[in-house]
Amino acid sequence: MRQRHASQDARRAREFQAFVAGAAGRLLHAATLLTAEPPDANPRARRLLTHALAHTYACWDRLRGEDPYDRARQQLAVRFARGAWHEHGLARVAWISRYGGRPAGTEPGGVLARLTPQERLVLVLRLYEGVAEEQTAALLALPVERVRAICTRAMTTLLHPPRGAAAVVPKVAPS
Repeated sequence: MRQRHASQDARRAREFQAFVAGAAGRLLHAATLLTAEPPDANPRARRLLTHALAHTYACWDRLRGEDPYDRARQQLAVRFARGAWHEHGLARVAWISRYGGRPAGTEPGGVLARLTPQERLVLVLRLYEGVAEEQTAALLALPVERVRAICTRAMTTLLHPPRGAAAVVPKVAPS
């Protein structure tokens, strides 16, 4: 009996190890896009990935034909959404009202940093991961029309960034 459990545990560990070897790079890139961190300094993205993979491993035996990549991606999205709510929710409002600006060390970088967390989440799921609008809407508990509007707004923000202040042209004295 004990030998059979050990054999099943070893098989489960090998299967999961093979899954992680194939999927972790893409999932880490998705997490890095979500957090808008630089690829070489992405502790939040790595933490998100670790939690998503741990959850996937915990329910590995219950997947029963379900795609483990989909499960891990769902966990990544849900954990990011929860964390973003806390970061950009009440705690952030209190910080800004008291001190102004973002807390030190939380300035995101990259092109996607201009987007809200919800816009990044929808954009990464729809464009990077190729998840259908209906599936994205179901995952985020939003109407399909809202997902479409968020994705459109995010693309507009990325393709047409706000212009900076106009340059001051010095006056030249007449000669």
